Amino acid sequence: MSWAPEVFVDGKWSRNAVRLATKKEAEASAHNLMMRWFLVEDVRATEADEPVNYRWDDEAEGLVAIENEKASTP
Repeated sequence: MSWAPEVFVDGKWSRNAVRLATKKEAEASAHNLMMRWFLVEDVRATEADEPVNYRWDDEAEGLVAIENEKASTP
């Protein structure tokens, strides 16, 4: 199980391919997206069946791809 950040835009909930390990991470990602877009009315985090592919980095206030981390580990 993973968590998907979602934004409410133009009368519907939308999500991308980002999947995070925790609800807290997904909410942070959704709020970050809301701050960069103009028409977002609301945000939420919902459960998803896809594998986790990102983590939220509080220091950078951004997403880090899990695959990128695996590739850089010796």
